[in-house]
Amino acid sequence: MRIVLATPENLLEAIMILRSGGVIAHATETCYGLACDLTNHESVARLFTVKERPPTLPVSALFASIEAAKEYVEWPPEAEELAHKYLPGPLTLILRFRKDSPKELFTIPSGGETVGMRISSHPLAQTIAAQFDSPLSTTSANLHNQPNPYDLQEIIRQFSSARHQPDLILDSGPLPFAPPSTVIDLSKSGRQSTKRQGELQPRTEEAK
Repeated sequence: MRIVLATPENLLEAIMILRSGGVIAHATETCYGLACDLTNHESVARLFTVKERPPTLPVSALFASIEAAKEYVEWPPEAEELAHKYLPGPLTLILRFRKDSPKELFTIPSGGETVGMRISSHPLAQTIAAQFDSPLSTTSANLHNQPNPYDLQEIIRQFSSARHQPDLILDSGPLPFAPPSTVIDLSKSGRQSTKRQGELQPRTEEAK
């Protein structure tokens, strides 16, 4: 488990690790998260092993932009309305995969029909997603059923004695406490269901 500061030089190393099938930890607008190449089945399986996550609990996908997400998921009017109001930010939209998406995404090791779509408002997460230029996993950087980590010390506490660890941690210092993202399910036509309520703040006009 290599720990480095989140500098531009170390970001290049993180991208290389992701391209080689590894798992990294980095800051997001909610807490520290784990990222891997969501188009690589072996990478996703490794992520689940590192996190000790049950294989039936899916992870979300981090996209660089709404336009990038639309290549992979069906996009109903409700998604457009919510995205315009809240993204980028702590909102996860559960949407169905497009049948003509460029690549298959593995939200669980065995695949799936839906994905929780995220676009982060954290500058580092945005940069990683843009430079990697392919969907990444986004899930909190904790062992299953352990607290979400908001600083390096909590990640070390959880993983230092674990058999499997992230390959690289980009240290951005302590993060302010923030609740998990709001999760809204739009995968069923004509139905909208809030699965988890976080703290959503509409974007300012300057950010739109």
